[in-house]
Amino acid sequence: MSNPPVFALIDCNSFYASCERVFRPDLAKTPIVVLSNNDGCVIARSYDAKPFIKMGEPYFQIKQKLKQHGIVPFSSNYALYGDMSERVMSLIESMVPAVEIYSIDEAFADLTGIGGLDALGRQIRAQVLRCTGIPVGVGIANTKTLAKLANHTAKRLQAQTGGVVNITDPIKRDWVLRNTDVSEVWGVGRKMKLHLDTMGIKTAMDLAKADPWTLRKKFSVVIEKTARELAGTSCLELDEPDPPKQEICCSRMFGKRLTDLAPIKEAVATYMMRASEKLRAQNSLCKKVRVCIRTGMFNPDEAKYANGVVVDMPYPTDDVRLLTKAAVDALDHIYRPGFKYSKAEVMLLNLCQPGEYTDDLFAVSQPAEATRVMSVLDQINEKWGRGTLRSASVPTNPEWGMRREMMSQSYTTKLDQLWSVACK
Repeated sequence: MSNPPVFALIDCNSFYASCERVFRPDLAKTPIVVLSNNDGCVIARSYDAKPFIKMGEPYFQIKQKLKQHGIVPFSSNYALYGDMSERVMSLIESMVPAVEIYSIDEAFADLTGIGGLDALGRQIRAQVLRCTGIPVGVGIANTKTLAKLANHTAKRLQAQTGGVVNITDPIKRDWVLRNTDVSEVWGVGRKMKLHLDTMGIKTAMDLAKADPWTLRKKFSVVIEKTARELAGTSCLELDEPDPPKQEICCSRMFGKRLTDLAPIKEAVATYMMRASEKLRAQNSLCKKVRVCIRTGMFNPDEAKYANGVVVDMPYPTDDVRLLTKAAVDALDHIYRPGFKYSKAEVMLLNLCQPGEYTDDLFAVSQPAEATRVMSVLDQINEKWGRGTLRSASVPTNPEWGMRREMMSQSYTTKLDQLWSVACK
């Protein structure tokens, strides 16, 4: 007889804020918020900041409130967060048989057939905290949806649970279901909650006991699977690695309005550098490039303008030099003087894998030399850090770069910003 499936969800607590605290232990008991690009609005909060600050609040509106409550703001430092995420996920992968990385701060693990689940959950939590400084919650259950719910309970009642909740036992599972609002169930959004309220479904237990076929007819197969999973029937397996993306986009707001063409071309070249890295990382080639620019759309005192153009590449390519030239040259056709531009975007379209497209007898294909050059470029940047080797049109410290006036150092990704330890 085969073992019933068992899943764990390991989720980092207030991940962005926790990353900042790892290197600022003096802020261990200080509320923290992290801001979006250009220090626009709040995108992450430590637990002790949540009672005072709502997600998405514009920074310029809450500066006084932050000072009033002693809350420290940080500009987003995605290089740091990405590196810390890789460290956390690598540790988790070393401790369990199979892992599905669900997002930058959470992963599902398959624990089927493993004994001592509570002890393993505590071991994972302790090991991640010891090696990275990031606190995590661990939820263990017989389905992925229940594991999500167990993880939510582990965080909500951390003082009682120690950050680990195992609800493979039906009695514990039912207690969690009875004491969890249906809005906390994975996949139940605000609109769905309103629909479920009209059916008298208020708690996770109500949804688990609802007739799956009625839910399927009234809503969708997704909510039917959610109900079945809450009742203990596993409908969701660990996902396989994601297939290659069919489009790749890199889009940023400028740190200030731009009126001249030259800095806009620098920005587009910079965005293309990043987009081409993603293209080569999934071993794809690009057939078309789309470039867009626009002004701010909300200031009534500024003239509005937006335009874009699609460029066909001479052959499917991942060569950043060719892609950058196509994108930068395309700007000449859509740029109009007299406007204050706030954003640019590059998008790689019609992506394919090598060998998936058929050329005619006379078609040109990417030279082997270009493929080797791109391989060396990626190897150097992987070893020494992104941007070590880049296109000549990509500036080091552009004036138009994003406003990140409160960004922490790149403690783990830049040699000149590593911690130094003084020995006495």
